[in-house]
Amino acid sequence: MIDVTIENFEAEVVAASTQVPVLVDFWAPWCGPCKTLGPVLEKLETDYEGRFTLAKIDSDQEQQLAGMFGIRSIPTCVLMIDGKPVDGFMGAQTEGQLRAFLDKHLPSAGELAAEAETDEAHALLESGDTAAALQKLADALASDPGNDDARFDYVRLLIATGGFEEARALLAEPIKRIPQPLRFEALNQWLQALEFAMTGDNADIARYDAAIAANKRDFDARFDRARGLLAHSQWTQAMDELLEIIMRDKEWNGQAARKLFVAILELLTPPKPKKQDAVPGKTAGGIELVGKNSAEQDEATAMVNSYRRRLSMALN
Repeated sequence: MIDVTIENFEAEVVAASTQVPVLVDFWAPWCGPCKTLGPVLEKLETDYEGRFTLAKIDSDQEQQLAGMFGIRSIPTCVLMIDGKPVDGFMGAQTEGQLRAFLDKHLPSAGELAAEAETDEAHALLESGDTAAALQKLADALASDPGNDDARFDYVRLLIATGGFEEARALLAEPIKRIPQPLRFEALNQWLQALEFAMTGDNADIARYDAAIAANKRDFDARFDRARGLLAHSQWTQAMDELLEIIMRDKEWNGQAARKLFVAILELLTPPKPKKQDAVPGKTAGGIELVGKNSAEQDEATAMVNSYRRRLSMALN
């Protein structure tokens, strides 16, 4: 619990709510219902174990803050998330009503555990401990099976480390969704390309060159060459090969070239950093940016945007 004044409001409520939801309780010493509500809120803050922070504002002493929120009666509580009010209530509430209000907006314990384990996995990847990172991501998904962020990160790392069978099993559910989530479709495209390239000598890039030299419209050879390039982590070269198909026949093989091209763009696009990130992130595919600085991420974003424009030009 934090006592808030005009002096610390910005730090303890607005800024703090970008990390953890803040429930602001406007009260006054003379208010009978406030004396009933206050202890219940304090109990819930303890019970919820960090899922929200309770901030108390004496509306008599902090009339400027009360005015900012348009407080007309007390107790009034306002829930702040990401620096903005998202919901609130007036008057004393039972513990059950308060729990229902909080549970509507707060992340579950499983979600928080999954987020913490995912953050630990990213730190382990930064330090080069891939095996421990895989275990942490497995734990994260077990803590919150519906967490798509944990599922995506886990599948991505499984594919990158050759765990194709488990990756395929974990992709089965999101791939069946309608509409199909783009990032999981991207992982599926990547997985299929790698499985093809790792069969026989399919990853031998030179074996396609003669066929393409003899017939520039040998799209099967070009597509297989692009998949071989992916197996060698030659991402931009693979997109260049796919563009050769798209420019000549946009609809070839059910737009297979365009779909794989879009998947590569998705995997190479740096994600928006989390609010709490102190270290720059990775590409969605975990491919190039681990441990890299913001300038290098800007370069990656510029490259992705360049290829997006090239695709748009080829399709129009």
